[in-house]
Amino acid sequence: MHDENVHAFGGFGAETEYLSRAEFVYKKLWEGIQDGEFHSGQRLREAELANRLSVSRTPVREALRRLASEGLIEFAPSRGMMIVELDKQQVRELYALRETLEGAAARFAAQHASPSEIAALVELLERQDRSALPSEEAARLNRRFHNAIHEAAHNRYLVLSLRQLYASLALLPGTTFTAPGRITSAREEHGAILKAIEDRDAVRAEAAARHHIENAGRIRMQMMFDR
Repeated sequence: MHDENVHAFGGFGAETEYLSRAEFVYKKLWEGIQDGEFHSGQRLREAELANRLSVSRTPVREALRRLASEGLIEFAPSRGMMIVELDKQQVRELYALRETLEGAAARFAAQHASPSEIAALVELLERQDRSALPSEEAARLNRRFHNAIHEAAHNRYLVLSLRQLYASLALLPGTTFTAPGRITSAREEHGAILKAIEDRDAVRAEAAARHHIENAGRIRMQMMFDR
């Protein structure tokens, strides 16, 4: 059916096919970065990616160009296209922006979250109460908790901004939940954010979220650069 459409509509069908393949490659690479399949500093070769994804090099090239425009990959003269390696200043800037955006999300969630959305946050927080929670599981629940707040904010443009920010955060190695005591302290900070959202206290919710990200950023900087 798909091939018939390409023939039926001539150039338009071919262009649609090309765009869909470029989008497919982009999503695969973006998800690979998020899942840690690709790591900072890793070289990306067009031919290898095209073979791996069973596409031509043209949509791969377009996807790489798009990822470069989003700051996830860069061209190194001696190595070609590679996943970005963030320096100390870039990490500091990422967390400064994250503090602002997560604060705004919590503020909006306090104002707009539905009862069912608050109930979902409560459930996610309860899952974080388990003792001896592995750091990777804690990180996964942390992402789900924050994503639930983003959705409860009911601001599509804020969600788009946070999605782009999280794409860059995925370039960071490991998780802050490996730091001693961080799982417990993060859970307490999440509890303060949720309580403010339940109380519909937008100012307190924003302050609690900013405090949470400030602590996460401090731990991240220590993990990466204070060695």
